[in-house]
Amino acid sequence: MMRILFYFLIGIMVSFYLFPVGFTFLPSSINTKMLLALLGGAIFGYNTIQRRNFSVSRGILGAIGFAVFFSLICFVATDINHTSDYAYVGYVGSFFTWLASAYAICVLIKVMHGETSFRLLVLYLAGVCFTQCVLALLIDNIESFKILVDSYVNQGQEFYNEVDRLYGIGAALDSAGIRFAVVLLLIVALICHEQSVRKSTGSIVLLLLAFFTIAIVGNAISRTTIIGVVSAMLYFIFFSGLFRLNIRFSALRLGIWFGITLFVAVGLSTFLYYTNDEFHNHMRFAFEGFFNLVEKGEWSTGSTDKLNREMWIWPQDTKTWIIGSGLFDSFIYGTDIGYCRFILYCGLIGFSVFAAFFVYNGLFFMHRWPKYAMVFLVFIVMTFVFWIKVATDIFFIYALFYCLDEFINEKAPEPLTYKTFAA
Repeated sequence: MMRILFYFLIGIMVSFYLFPVGFTFLPSSINTKMLLALLGGAIFGYNTIQRRNFSVSRGILGAIGFAVFFSLICFVATDINHTSDYAYVGYVGSFFTWLASAYAICVLIKVMHGETSFRLLVLYLAGVCFTQCVLALLIDNIESFKILVDSYVNQGQEFYNEVDRLYGIGAALDSAGIRFAVVLLLIVALICHEQSVRKSTGSIVLLLLAFFTIAIVGNAISRTTIIGVVSAMLYFIFFSGLFRLNIRFSALRLGIWFGITLFVAVGLSTFLYYTNDEFHNHMRFAFEGFFNLVEKGEWSTGSTDKLNREMWIWPQDTKTWIIGSGLFDSFIYGTDIGYCRFILYCGLIGFSVFAAFFVYNGLFFMHRWPKYAMVFLVFIVMTFVFWIKVATDIFFIYALFYCLDEFINEKAPEPLTYKTFAA
């Protein structure tokens, strides 16, 4: 019982990492990611003192170099343009916040399980995203639960209510969609490559249940999730082993359970679509493009039409193209598109360094982790696809991988064990 409680608590911590929120009883400038970063920094300091040395992997040093260089370019952009918009000047601070909070998460997992592995990490991420989808439905359908959440969690829910959007606890809009997309790909990669998972029917069924729940409800929360659905399905086709001349029994069993789970997901969704008005409306929003394709003969959504019609805004002079205008915040240019916002802020120089940063992260893990090389190649591609819609990044997932046992020298000191906490 105590072990289950610890699993649950670690899941909450992972959720606070992946979907940071503030609390109404804390200052608005403080969120859960920052609190985890403080914990991670304290643990790292303690470990360093215990071992009497300070060491980090070369991969992290390279990432730090890119983050520092990008922040410096952004500072130059604001200085040259005489602005005080430091939106990305402090990116190096955000970088270390993600890294420190990821370190805290991985140490907590290691305390509980004795290791931090790709499998354990993906299982927690899948569980958290699945739970966020369930929470979003509960918040949307149970008024008392919605009031309870809104009373203690500060996440901009006033805007979500105004535009009638589903939200979980910290999971909303494009930021949630990007996280869902990343986790969907990781779920499929785990199913395709981890033999311990492929041999366990229970693990396959639970992961597929999480996958289809995130794919359906996640799209209702944010249509950016569809990028992960498409990427994951293509990955499944190429690496599940089902589409080969010689099909192994494990692949055949996986295919059977995939088909059964897909059938149940589609059947249940169809039933709710025709019997529940709220779910009907959410599905119309989530898969608007598919509905328009069937009903009107063309693929279109309100958001993509607006992006294509109004938001491709580029610099009007050579200086802005090169070093930007030093303006990013307050929706100053009226565009959400990442390419436009980054170039308008710090020019092609800054954008090139920022893009190279994510190419570097992906290539580093491709080299160090050949088993999952294609996952990180897809992550690189997904980064550039995300920027078509929104100005954000996916370093949150790379930060976790940098802190896994395979890539970090530091280990939790002997006193930090499950037995210590249980006592």
